[in-house]
Amino acid sequence: MDSFLTIAEAGKLIAAKKLSPVELTRTCFDRIAKLDPTLHSFLLPTEDRAMADAKASEARQMAGTLKGGLDGIPIGHKDIYNTAGIRTTAHSKLLEHNVPAEDSVVVAKWAEAGTVMMGKLATHEFAIGGPSFDLPWPPARNPWNPDHFTAGSSSGTGAAVAAGLVMGGTGSDTGGSIRGPSALCGIAGIKPTYGLSSRRGVLPLSQTLDHTGPMAWTVEDCALLLQGMAGYDPLDPASANRPVANFTADLGQTARGLRIGVIRHFHEVDHPVSAATRKGVDDALAVFRDQGAEIRDVTLSPMMDYNAPGWVILTAEAYAVHEPWLKERFNDYGALMRDRLAFGAVLRAADYIQAVRRRRVLCEEMRDAMADLDILITASAPGEAPRIDEVPKWAMLEKPNFTMPFNVTGLPALSVCTGYGQGGLPVSMQIVGKPFAEATMFRAGHAYEMATSWRARRPPLTA
Repeated sequence: MDSFLTIAEAGKLIAAKKLSPVELTRTCFDRIAKLDPTLHSFLLPTEDRAMADAKASEARQMAGTLKGGLDGIPIGHKDIYNTAGIRTTAHSKLLEHNVPAEDSVVVAKWAEAGTVMMGKLATHEFAIGGPSFDLPWPPARNPWNPDHFTAGSSSGTGAAVAAGLVMGGTGSDTGGSIRGPSALCGIAGIKPTYGLSSRRGVLPLSQTLDHTGPMAWTVEDCALLLQGMAGYDPLDPASANRPVANFTADLGQTARGLRIGVIRHFHEVDHPVSAATRKGVDDALAVFRDQGAEIRDVTLSPMMDYNAPGWVILTAEAYAVHEPWLKERFNDYGALMRDRLAFGAVLRAADYIQAVRRRRVLCEEMRDAMADLDILITASAPGEAPRIDEVPKWAMLEKPNFTMPFNVTGLPALSVCTGYGQGGLPVSMQIVGKPFAEATMFRAGHAYEMATSWRARRPPLTA
């Protein structure tokens, strides 16, 4: 049985009674046993829970009462998502034995949709401290080359999806933590519009920048997963009280008629990308143009102007979350987490307020730039994955990253693989939409994937 089916393909086979959820789940666990001793994408496989979920799904399959396209699909949860009765650690010694009493909202929604929970996935410590080698568990490794970085912080989800250990999973994104691993691991991942999906029951990092979202092999699969997690939560103060769109409604259309803005200076000037990354973006634009899209250049403030207030806000808010533990258990954090958070202790109230003010100006700039456009395009990452032992501690501050501008503005942003570069490692682009216009982004991303062959290529894994 092919464990490299997409969610969309597997869902159709399950609905037609041509694929057993139990057999699919067992195949994934066989791959976990074979590959995860190298990849370290799982912190806690939950085989008993998964097999119970799969058997329940198979019973519904036989009875003709499947819940929808996610019923029987093996998924994993980033280990900052609370899971009732199942350890949730944030990959940290501080929560090494933490067992929540309740599921997070997203975990509960996916369970209600019939997904099979395979386990808890690696993350950077509290979604910021990594890659770290001084924690109770090792960092996740990139399936395209285990000597290389996954990016973070949704590192385990990126690795597990790319390796076919799960078919999809949860990520969180405060400055790029969904799109970074999606880019370096060669999968699709979306940071939805701020407020589209609930964050309740997810360990916070920065309340005004945190987003929850899905990661999967294809854009279509991300759309299916987001459909199962989006929606208003009155107990999440950031949650948007509005109807949820049909994210798959426009799939199958080409890019004809789309108005696409290209932020070339982000990836050509502000942070020049690798040759393969730039070629991937340029070739994608050619695909869209050939399909009938209108392509225009867009000029915004330099990317560092977005990154600077973003990192001040993130650091200040993260320090506020962790200050009590930092004072009481400083040395129980990993060194990277410790150092990155401690920086927040020297920020002044004035620094934070000025960053918030600057953020408002940048939100208005982005809104005006997109007024007569449907989507924006730039890179997702500067290039192919670096070696995991060569990632600088302050990489996020040394050069601007491509993802933070869309956390600062709260816009939805989707990472899509655009090919492979040096060492056969993936490269990617970022598709950005207007608020709550995820369906248009999925349309563009899916049209690109259907016009190219990249989704047919998987990591050359060995045991």
